[in-house]
Amino acid sequence: MTQITSVLSNGLKSIKSNALNTDLNAQMSQVRDVHSHVPIDARLAEKEHLDDDELLALAGYKHELVRQFGPFNMIGVAFSIMSVLPSIASVLGQIYTVNNGGIWGWAVASIFIFGVGLCMSELASAIPTAGGLYYWTYHYAPDSLRIPLSYLVGNTNSIALTSALCSIDYGFAKELLSIVYIAKDGDFDISRGIVYGVYAACIVSHVATACVASYGVAKLQSLSVICNVALVIFFIFTMLIGTETKNDAKFVFGTVENLSDWGTGWSWIMNGFMPAIWTIGAFDSCVHMSEEAHNATKNVPIGILGSIASTGILGWLIIMVCSFCINPDLASVIDTGSGQPMAQLVYDSLGKNWSIAFMVLICCCQWLMGASTITATSRQIWAFSRDNGLPFSSIVKVVNSKLKVPIRAICFAGILALIIGLLCLINDTAANALFTLYVCGNYFAWQTPIILRMFRQWSKDESVRFKPGTFYMGTILSPIVNIITICFTNFTIIMAMFPSSPDVDKDTMNYTVVLTCGTWILSMSYYFAYAHRTFKGPRNTLSNNNSAYDDEKADTDKIDHIIEEQDDVSSQDYQG
Repeated sequence: MTQITSVLSNGLKSIKSNALNTDLNAQMSQVRDVHSHVPIDARLAEKEHLDDDELLALAGYKHELVRQFGPFNMIGVAFSIMSVLPSIASVLGQIYTVNNGGIWGWAVASIFIFGVGLCMSELASAIPTAGGLYYWTYHYAPDSLRIPLSYLVGNTNSIALTSALCSIDYGFAKELLSIVYIAKDGDFDISRGIVYGVYAACIVSHVATACVASYGVAKLQSLSVICNVALVIFFIFTMLIGTETKNDAKFVFGTVENLSDWGTGWSWIMNGFMPAIWTIGAFDSCVHMSEEAHNATKNVPIGILGSIASTGILGWLIIMVCSFCINPDLASVIDTGSGQPMAQLVYDSLGKNWSIAFMVLICCCQWLMGASTITATSRQIWAFSRDNGLPFSSIVKVVNSKLKVPIRAICFAGILALIIGLLCLINDTAANALFTLYVCGNYFAWQTPIILRMFRQWSKDESVRFKPGTFYMGTILSPIVNIITICFTNFTIIMAMFPSSPDVDKDTMNYTVVLTCGTWILSMSYYFAYAHRTFKGPRNTLSNNNSAYDDEKADTDKIDHIIEEQDDVSSQDYQG
């Protein structure tokens, strides 16, 4: 009887294995049996090739989230996080540290940032997964470095995105308290404790909001886009019509007034570039939402580039309007008692009531900005935990089966933000590190896969070269843009660590260098002490009834073979 049972068991296993192999062979046959001259993106849309979930499966992941995001929603995710007017309100003091550095620095920096977006779009189109940056790092890195480097990028990106949430909600707290200050005609003390209290309440509200179903979050992005665009239009027309005495074009575009201790040249670059770099800095959120996007290979690049372009153009217009309407005594605006230069700028131009009204509207958009940020941050944390990259990964990576939302990852992001936000209790200099920590961490995480991909591109072995997806700049333009981007990202990391004054003391010290380097050191220390046992790179999360791939780790090279097929067929299309 035992022998009969054993035979039956082995027979069933064999049948199941053959069925799985047949299914896989059928899938791979479908991928290769492509003779149509219809463009590859059209075939993807018609599902004659691989759909989103099949491409994700080739990356080694089971689809667990709901795909509710179209192209407008994808632009909305990043555009909402950037929230151009609230973001400019948060950094307006730095913009006018050098008068016309803001308007020209913003324009120049926006062009370079668009180049970063182009490079990221190529990667996102080739391999669309929520892990994005650390997955690409693992995929393109040499075998000896791929696991530790992937771990470092994943950790850095998780901390950087959390810092983005911190800086946004810190800005919200300052803006909200400035309303109280103006309403009470300055009879209100804005203490650090009160700022942190408002900040913490904002974090908690965002955690609660992000825990709703994915459909609700997608609708929130659309609402945020509409509110932000409407606010920008309202602000521009109201300021231009309501400001009685405006500055001339020479003051706006040609006058240089340096209020920092650095030389005019360096101050112009640093204080002109950094506001744009911080504001136009959340486009990688589209990558982290890849597994909730329809037609991800096409819509993720649309989200990245659309959000950068729209924020860059609108931001430049806002700064130009502010420059025409601002009090020529820039120091009085920057050092306002409300702690919010934007509130003072509107107060000087339109009066108390208009200042309060605009700050209320800006606060509303800033809150929506934070809601979008925690959504993207939680997806990165969830994706990295899915690959056992974070402490408590076994708990954090669980997705709510009813809502299809990573609620535990959202709560983890909120708790981490509350801890990092304690910096604002020290002093304003430490609080400003929330902004630059985000910049340094993200730019390091962004540039690493771009650099690795470049080395792959120049490899003599064609089988390991970069295989582009739907979006590709071409064999000539792509390397040029990638090289320029690598130079710009390295320059930005160094610039973000510079102190506010060449005479460094506890009040002018830029704590970003300590926090960023500390994050890298602690991350790698934890990796070599413990995480190397659990983190083995991107893991295969497919169950046996989903795929025949049952390796411990995702075979990231499989996806290149599929992309290579896409590339070959695309070439045939053009020749045909």
